[in-house]
Amino acid sequence: MSTIAPTQPAFSLPLPAPEEVFRITVDRYDRMVESGLLGEDNPIELLNGVMVWKMPKKPKHSTVSRRCERMIERLIPPGWHVRKEEPVRIPDYDEPEPDIAVVRGDDDLYEDRHPGPGDVALIIEVAESSLLRDRGEKREIYARAGIPAYWIINLVDRQLESHSRPTGGAYPPPTVLGVADSVELIIEGHVAGRIAVADVLPKP
Repeated sequence: MSTIAPTQPAFSLPLPAPEEVFRITVDRYDRMVESGLLGEDNPIELLNGVMVWKMPKKPKHSTVSRRCERMIERLIPPGWHVRKEEPVRIPDYDEPEPDIAVVRGDDDLYEDRHPGPGDVALIIEVAESSLLRDRGEKREIYARAGIPAYWIINLVDRQLESHSRPTGGAYPPPTVLGVADSVELIIEGHVAGRIAVADVLPKP
């Protein structure tokens, strides 16, 4: 009985070491966007000074994002609004585009600038193919920026991972909530409401 060895790629390129990567600042990245060098057809975001491809979104991801957006819009107090897949400017090297951000003020406030960390009460990432990035690089970015609350809606394990109160540029271990739990929506230290995790996750 013969066996067939798996096909190996002809060659592979090694990943560059961190000191070999050319990092760009948010200012330079924004100038590239404004000049048209980075069009809307390029699904990228700036993380740690590196332009990275955004993960493709499957139907479940899109449905959960929209469902969560509607629930939060019903609960947030006046003076706040929900932005979906829009940039958050985190000097000096980050401009992620989270699935959902709860931001101070209204749209008119951001005609000439993107919201920064001081404008944001909550960031949410819906995670399936992006789970490692959302738990790793993005969590570190949001913690360093002092984002008060960061939720990962984990579609892989069917749970919500709630990060809050960053200290020294890091979040403490998350509160992991399952389908029988609910999560508090906190805006500027006040509980605006609760959301049942089961109502956010895809139906089993």
